[in-house]
Amino acid sequence: MKKVYRRPKSLKRAAFHYCPGCGHSIVHRLLTEVFDEMNIQDKVIGIPPPGCSVFAYHYLDVDMAESAHGRGAAVATGLKRAYPDALVFTYQGDGDLAAIGTAETIHAANRGECITSIFINNAVYGMTGGQMAPTTLSNMKTTTTPYGRDTRLEGYPVRMSEMVALVKGAAYIERTAVNSPANIKRTKKAIRKAFQTQIDDLGYSMVEILSPCPTNWKMSPLESWQWVENEMTKEFPLGLIKDTTRTKDITGKRDAD
Repeated sequence: MKKVYRRPKSLKRAAFHYCPGCGHSIVHRLLTEVFDEMNIQDKVIGIPPPGCSVFAYHYLDVDMAESAHGRGAAVATGLKRAYPDALVFTYQGDGDLAAIGTAETIHAANRGECITSIFINNAVYGMTGGQMAPTTLSNMKTTTTPYGRDTRLEGYPVRMSEMVALVKGAAYIERTAVNSPANIKRTKKAIRKAFQTQIDDLGYSMVEILSPCPTNWKMSPLESWQWVENEMTKEFPLGLIKDTTRTKDITGKRDAD
């Protein structure tokens, strides 16, 4: 009988601790599928942050190094420079990458560090109880903005991908989502592209992934998928934000992906 489905060898035999409907487990699966398909499992070093994905090393069967909160890009820089043949990625949430880790991320990208950031944007601080994050939408209710985010007091949602794309060292930036089968397929393609950018030594790469958080959004998993589609993508539109990796052919035209 032909086998049509199997567990990726880079994914450990462990039950996820994530809430039902959370996007982390989908992204973990996609990462390990990419590791297997690119045959890079033995070269990958992952850096999970504090947050819901702090135990990512329980699931991803690759070398891992924990960082302090927000310092993923700094730790990744050190590891990449010490082990230039390794493929180093950070796995960070919005509270980590877009708040305390903003400086590390932008400067690593500006230096053109050949590392990859997997940026999970669920618009709240998930692990600590659903507080407002830098990416919380305007008027969105959280435990620290019970009447909705007031932009006059708390500012506007931070679009990290657009910010990072402005620096010269950033080679590939794309925003995707894991709220539908089609978007999950696009996310996997983007993750693969990000690692290929690193393999080709072209600069910093980041994939921002809009990820449902049914528990803190107080929605069912289906409602959270719909909310990503109907609300989050208005503030954070999906698609390619920057790609300097495509080379020109002899006619001066860009190669197709």
